[in-house]
Order: sequence, then C-alpha cells, then structure tokens
Amino acid sequence: MSTRTSALDAVVFGVDIQSGDIRGDAPSYALVVYDGDDENLERDVVSHRKLQRLIADVEPAIIATDNMYELAADKDQLIHFLGSLPSNTKLVQVTGDEQPETLSRVAKRHGIPYGKEPMQEAEAAARLAAHNVGHEVSAFTDTTEVKVSRGRSTGKGGWSADRFTRRIHGSVKRRAREVESALEDADLEFEREVREAYGGFANAVFTVEAQPADIPVSRSRSGDVRVEIERERRDGIEFRPLAKRRDHVVVGIDPGTTTAVAIVGLEGDVLDVWSSRMSTTADVIEWIVERGRPIIVAADVTPMPETVEKFRRSFDAAGWTPERDLPIDEKQHRTREFPYEDDHQRDALAAALYAVDDHTDQFERIARKLPAGIDRGEVTARVVTDGETVETVLEDLSEDDEPDEDETEHEPRELTPEERRIRDLERQVERLEDHVDTLEGRIEDRDEEIEDLEAELAVTRREERRKVRKDREVSRLERKAERLENERDEARDTIEGLEQKVERMKALWKLDHSNFADVSEKQAGLVPVKVVEQFTRGAIQEADEAYGIATDDVVYVRDASGAGRSTAELLASFEPRVVLKDGGLSDIARSILFDRDIPVGPAEDVAMQEVDELAVAREADVEAVIDDWRERAQDRERDQKAQMVDRLISEHRAGDNEA
Repeated sequence: MSTRTSALDAVVFGVDIQSGDIRGDAPSYALVVYDGDDENLERDVVSHRKLQRLIADVEPAIIATDNMYELAADKDQLIHFLGSLPSNTKLVQVTGDEQPETLSRVAKRHGIPYGKEPMQEAEAAARLAAHNVGHEVSAFTDTTEVKVSRGRSTGKGGWSADRFTRRIHGSVKRRAREVESALEDADLEFEREVREAYGGFANAVFTVEAQPADIPVSRSRSGDVRVEIERERRDGIEFRPLAKRRDHVVVGIDPGTTTAVAIVGLEGDVLDVWSSRMSTTADVIEWIVERGRPIIVAADVTPMPETVEKFRRSFDAAGWTPERDLPIDEKQHRTREFPYEDDHQRDALAAALYAVDDHTDQFERIARKLPAGIDRGEVTARVVTDGETVETVLEDLSEDDEPDEDETEHEPRELTPEERRIRDLERQVERLEDHVDTLEGRIEDRDEEIEDLEAELAVTRREERRKVRKDREVSRLERKAERLENERDEARDTIEGLEQKVERMKALWKLDHSNFADVSEKQAGLVPVKVVEQFTRGAIQEADEAYGIATDDVVYVRDASGAGRSTAELLASFEPRVVLKDGGLSDIARSILFDRDIPVGPAEDVAMQEVDELAVAREADVEAVIDDWRERAQDRERDQKAQMVDRLISEHRAGDNEA
C-alpha cells in the first residue's frame, strides 16, 4: 500500500466509463463511492445526468478518473463540466497530467489493487486519489468575480418611469454596499468597479482574490437585484499535483529555546525558512518531511549540537559543520539576499547555504557523470550520504535493464545484413530519442518562460486596470472640484451684488427716515430722490425693483422725452410727491400727470447730489418746484375754465342763430 499521506477528509467518487461514449447519446459510468472504509464501498452504474445530480447532492471532495475526457467530449465541455462542480469538489486525473501513464502502471507503483473491468478501474482511481496520487484538473484561477446588477428591466413599472428606475438603482447600490461590507468583514482582498446611474448603481463588480467557497456571498435573485458569482477562467487547462514533489535538499538547523530550520535546494536556492518556540521534535521533522528529503543536515557551530545530531540520524543524512563557529558578520553577509524574520532563522539559513557552498564542486561532478533520464537527487543522495561512487550507483540503477548473461562462453557470430540494419536503426532511434529529449527540455524551458511572461502580463493587466480606475476617479474628482469652484465663484458674485445692494438700501433708509439719526448735520433739510434713467416702462420697473418707488417719493427722470400714455399712467400709479425731469415731456404725459395732480418740474431748479443710483435734494428746492407747479396748475385750470365758458357761449349763440 502507498505510504503517501491520505487526502481523504470526505467522500471520493471513482468514475470510469462503463458503456457508450461521451460523444454519443447515452454513456453510462461505473461509479465507486469511497469514504475510507474498505469494507463498505458503494458501487453503481449511472448515466451522465445521474452522475451530475449525485455530484451536486453529495458534493464529494474528489472526482477521480483515469481520463478526464471520459467526462467531456472536448476542452469546452470539460471547462463547462468543471464550472458546474460544487466549489469544494475537485476533478483529479490519477494517471498524470498532459502525458498520462496507464492506470495499471500507476496502481502497481502505489500498491493499489487493479482490474481491467470498469468497476475495478473506478475503484482503483478512487483509492489512488484518496492517497494523494494524481493531478487536479483546473480551468479556473483563485480569483472570483461577484457582480451585483439589476434584477429586472427599468423600462417597466407600476410607478412613473423615473421613480421606478430610481428605486431599482437604489436597491442595487444598497446590495452592493452589503456585499462590500461582507467582503471586508471576511478580510478578503478585492477591487470594486461601479457604474453609477440615476438614483444609485446600474451595477457593481467586485474582483475578489478568493475561491467562491471562501466568499461570504451567494448567488441570488430577488426582486430588483441580482447577484452573480463567476470564477475567472484560465487561458487553458492546468494540472496541479495533489502531493507536492519532495526533492532532495540541504537542511540547516539552529536549536535552542527557539528552533529554526532552513531548507535549501541542491542548486543553492532557498526553499523555505521557519522558526518556532513551541514545536516538538516531531513537529520539526514533519515540517521538514513535507518540504523535501534531506541529504545533508548542517549546523553553524562546531561540534554539531546533540539536538541537530538527532535530526541528522532520524533522516540518515550526512552532517556538516564549519571548521570553526561561523561569525555573525559572515552569517549576515551570506544571508543578505534572502528574507528571514529573526536571528535564529538567519543562523539556520547560513548553515544550510555554507553547506551547499562546501559541496558545490561535488554536486557538479556528479551531475556531469549522469546520463539523461537519471534522477540527479537520488544519485547525489547515495554518493553524499552512503559514500558510494557515481559509477556504483548507476550500475545499481541499471541492473534491472541488463539482460542475464549465459555463463557458458560462446563464439560471436557475424551479424546478418538484416540484423546489422536493425542495429543501425536502433542506434538511430536512440540518437533521435536523445534529440527529442533535448527538444522537450527546450520546450519545457519555453513553456516556463511563457508561464512567467503570462504571469507578468496578468500582473501588468491588473496594474493597468487599477491605473485606469484611478485615472477615472481622479477625472471625476477634478470635474467635481471644477463644478464646485464655479458654484463658489457664482456665490461670491451674488454675495458681492447683495452686499452692494444692502449698502445702497442702508443709505436709502438713512435718507428716508424723518429722524435722520445717522445722517450728519450737513444732511439736515435733505430729501431722498429716486432716480429713473429714462421715461420708459422698463426703466421705471427696474428702479422699482432695485430700491422701490413708494407714494410721496421724489422721482427724478433723467430723460423725460418719448413718454407715452401707458408709461405716464405707470409712473402716476406710484403717486409720487413730485416728478423732476430733464428734457422735454410729451403733451400726453404732461396731461395725464396733471390730471392725476402730480407736480412736474425741471430738475435744473433743484440742487441734487447723487449717491450711486440714489440722490438727495434740498427740501426747500423741492417745495419751491411744487409751489411753482401749483401756481402754473391754477393758471392752467383758470384758462381751461375760461375756454370752457367761451365754448359754451359760442355753442349757445350758434343755437340761437339756427332758431
């Protein structure tokens, strides 16, 4: 039985096609449900539809198969199938990644019972996956998009269209804030992109760095709002091994109250560093085992501490110590390019790195002697740990490939032309296979380079999206700031105009009150005058709006020419005390004002002093103009009466003559 750590925390479905074909109409599958109990396995033959229903109902931890394309006809259908799985369910191909092995070979290597019947193959797949054998098939990243949007169209509604639209967008905005709060409470990293609309949000998209199972939000659709959750797709299909590969490594250990461990690869690359005050020896060993197979255990002091020696014996590894205790400055210099959290980690890391430095030449000599296809780590471990030579190890590894030699000596015979041709072709095949291995190695290097570039491109795209969102937000704030500045300038202009008007009104108030409490002694005997620029309706209304024309006000018309009946009637309706004018006054205007008993006099007879749109005049001058007008009014009235008497006499005489 395999010695791998079991991955079984829940149910595993082992699946193998029983009959038909996924490209046909009705394939059936052999299904084995394995939960760790070898005595009570559940076996059944199900259709593809029933298999999907069982997966949705049971939510197994793993769906194990020897060929993922038995569950989907092509790549697109496979991605659709992966997208339909519950968030905690994995699809595992137990036979490997892009170049799978046969199920029988994998089962034999791990000591799993195997048979050729579909139900036996399904059981073997389930057991292998339960023991961490195989690769998880993934078409999605660990990034999830949560979209909050409208649950219905804004084109209909029982209310008016505006109110209906505002309600929907307001509901989307409230739900988006709830989702954002839930993501923040769960301490998840996310980005938010919002499209604002009338009354709220048209939609809000949250890009969350987590799988759907880790997000405290579920799909929903209720009334005005819809929440959709979709994982971000990869560019292709990815295979991830269930069990991490355990390479041969060099381990540095710093014992004490705080135990620190550093794991370094044979090439000198730092794989991991760790320290703890509370861990036991078993905890330390388990941590090391999960990260590699030690061939050298190193300390930074001489002789090797007893605790480090115990770890070395437990791994049956070679030991390394410096010729003298490593000085602090040398340890700091050797570890300067690598991150560590405390001095204990630094000491453990320095010990491992110096051990690799001390064995670098030996590692390179071993690598140069190895033919293609031989595990370098295995050979290096046996040479360093057991003291074997490279040749002995290679001979031991190739013993299974060597044919048994007959002890009886025999004379070599001459090869036939066909045999020579076969020999030459075999040699050519070997050369071509070596060339293929070289090309495959180059392809792997190119693939790794492509993956690195794709990862860099993904980071660049995220940065660009973040920059675009930032620029959009800056533009929005700049537009808002510009709008507010314009509103501020308009408000200042309005305030300035109102302040000027207030000052004018104050001056008018002072002039218009009888007590003249705030007027200087020089202003005693003055009367306020309301100035009208032209004798037109517009000018009269403008003056009235600016400072008001009231009954018994003194009105000064700068230009009295051109006034008609309606203009004169408008001015007369205010019942001013007197109208002072510059320029000639029309007969119709003069007649109307006279009929309304409104005095009219020349402005030149009154001494006035203007204050902005207002003016003040001497009371005595105003009274003089009024008195003069009254005298002229009496003369005019006498003239009119005399004319009327003459007209009556004339009419009477004309009547007598006719009689």
